[in-house]
Amino acid sequence: MENAMSDKQFTPDWTNQPPPQDSYRAIFKLGKPDEFKHPRNALVDIMKTEFGMADQDFMQKRDQGNEKAAAPGKSRFSNEQIERFREFAGAENVSISDFDRVKFSSGQSLKEVTDLRRGKPSHVTDIVVHPRDKNDVREIVRYCNDEKIPVYVYSGGSSVVMGITPEKGGVTLVMSTHMNRILKINELNQSVTVQPGIMGPAFEEALNNAPALFNTSRSYTCGHFPQSFEISSVGGWIVTLGSGQASTYYGDAYHLVLSQEYVTPAGSFKTLDYPAAATGPKVNDIMKGSEGSFGILVELTMKVFRHMPENRQRFAFMFPSWEAAVNASREIMQGEFGLPAVYRISDPEETDRGLKLLGFDNKLFERFMALRGLKPMQRCVCMGTAEGEAGFAKHVKKQLSKICRKNGAMRLPGAVVKTWEKTRYKEPLMREDFMDFGIITDTLETSVAWDNLLHLHREVRAFIKSRPGTICMTHASHFYQNGTNLYFIFVLKPASLEEFFAFHREIIGRIVKNGGSVSHHHGVGKLLSPWMETHLGNEQMQVLRALKRHFDPNNIMNPGAQLALDSPDGK
Repeated sequence: MENAMSDKQFTPDWTNQPPPQDSYRAIFKLGKPDEFKHPRNALVDIMKTEFGMADQDFMQKRDQGNEKAAAPGKSRFSNEQIERFREFAGAENVSISDFDRVKFSSGQSLKEVTDLRRGKPSHVTDIVVHPRDKNDVREIVRYCNDEKIPVYVYSGGSSVVMGITPEKGGVTLVMSTHMNRILKINELNQSVTVQPGIMGPAFEEALNNAPALFNTSRSYTCGHFPQSFEISSVGGWIVTLGSGQASTYYGDAYHLVLSQEYVTPAGSFKTLDYPAAATGPKVNDIMKGSEGSFGILVELTMKVFRHMPENRQRFAFMFPSWEAAVNASREIMQGEFGLPAVYRISDPEETDRGLKLLGFDNKLFERFMALRGLKPMQRCVCMGTAEGEAGFAKHVKKQLSKICRKNGAMRLPGAVVKTWEKTRYKEPLMREDFMDFGIITDTLETSVAWDNLLHLHREVRAFIKSRPGTICMTHASHFYQNGTNLYFIFVLKPASLEEFFAFHREIIGRIVKNGGSVSHHHGVGKLLSPWMETHLGNEQMQVLRALKRHFDPNNIMNPGAQLALDSPDGK
C-alpha cells in the first residue's frame, strides 16, 4: 500500500533511544549511548533508487541487537586461576560477567557487528582484567606464559579488521580503564610520554591545555585525527599503524612515535627516543604495527606539535576530472613548497553523491557547472587545510591553489571544508540506522604509488560496480611524495550476509591483484591476514614469524592468525 506521504516527506523511524543496558546494541553502537546522526532524507531517497526500496521497506527493523548480551559459554578458568588474576590487578578489576566478556571481545568489523546483531558472538574471552599499571601487566603476562593462557588487548575497541578478536579464549586486558594518563611533556624535545589507553579526545584536550595542566609555555596538538578519533586510543594508533586525517603534514602514527616500552613473554624492554641513531635495524620500528602479536605496549613517547588553530587556512576546489585531480595532487606533494595538513580528493561518484546530499542538484547549479566544464560523474571535489606558522600556512595554500587552477580546477568557498569538519567524526554513526533495515556500508583502503593509482582505482571500482545495485565512492586522503591511499566505500543491500562477505573477500583480492597494499591505515588483524603472504612474500613473512617466535615462544600473544603469524598448525 502506498504511503500517504510522498517519498521526500517520509522519514524512517530511526532509533533515538540509548540501547538497553547490557544489550548487544550497547556493545556495537558507535559514539555515546545517547548520540545519533541519522541519514538525511536525500540519502534515504538515494537508497530507495539504488536498491529498489520503498517507504514500507523502512518500516520493519531487523536484528537490532536489543537483547541482553550472553556469552556462548561459561568462563573456562578455574576458581584458582580467577583468584590469581584478582591478586594481580585487584578483585574490582576482574570480571567474568557475560556482558563484560562479550563487550571486551568485540571490535567494529562487519563480521563482529552482524554476529552481535543476531545474538551470536562467535569468539568471547574467558576473563576480563583491567590492569592498573605496567607492573600488573608484567605479572599477568608472566603468569599467562607459564600457564600458556592466550592474552588479548582492548583499549577503544574500534578495530574494523578483527584485531582484538579472542579466537583462542583466554584473558583480555583492558588498557583504557586505568592506563590512560599523560605522564610527562618534554617541552625542550617537544614530546609527550603517555600510557597507551588514553583516548584521542582526552589526549588532544590535555595537549591543548598544556599550559594550565603541565605549566608549559605553549599549547600543543597531537596531529593525529582519524575518523575513529573519538573512540580510539593512542596505543591503538601505534600498534595498528593508523593514519589521521591531517597525516599529509603531521605524519602517520608510524612517524609520530619516538620510543615505546613493551612487556613480552620473552622479557620487558624500552626503546630509546633519540631523533636518529645508526645502531642497526630499529627494534622501535619493528614493534610499530605489531598488533599485540609480540607483546603489550605499556608506555610510549610521541612527537607533539605547536597548536595554532588560528593560522588554519581552508581551501576547496572542483576539478573537471579524476585524472586532473590526481595530477594536481601529485604536483602538490612533489612541489617542495610545504605540505597541507588535511588534503582530500573525491572521485566522481563520491563527489556527485555528496553534492546531491547537500542539495546541489538543481538545474541552475548544473548550468553553472556546465559553463565551467564541470560535468556530472566527471568532476571531482578537493578540499583541505594548511596549518602551522601563519606565513607558512598561507604560502602552502597559495602555491597549491596555483597548481589546482593550472589543472583546470574552480575555487570553491572554504565553507565546504567547515561543513565537512563539523560531521567528520559523526558520519559512521549512521551505520546502525542503515543496518536496521538491511543496508550495509563498509570500507576498504589501500596504499598505492602514483604510477599505479589510476589503474588500481579503475579496476577495483569496476569490480565493485559490476554487482548491480552497489554504490561505490572513493577518495584519497593521505598523501606522500611517492603516492597516496585509496579509500573505497561501498554500500549495498545484500540478499544475505554470506553474499556480502563473499563480495568483500573478492574486493580485497582485486586490490591485491592490481598492486594495492593489503591495508593502508586499518591494520591487518585477523580479517586481512589471509592475504599477507601474497602481499609480502614468503621471505618477509618468515622474518616476522621469526620475531614472533622470539618474543612469544608459546604463542600466547593475540593468537589466531593475527598478522598471519601463527604457525601453520595454529599453535
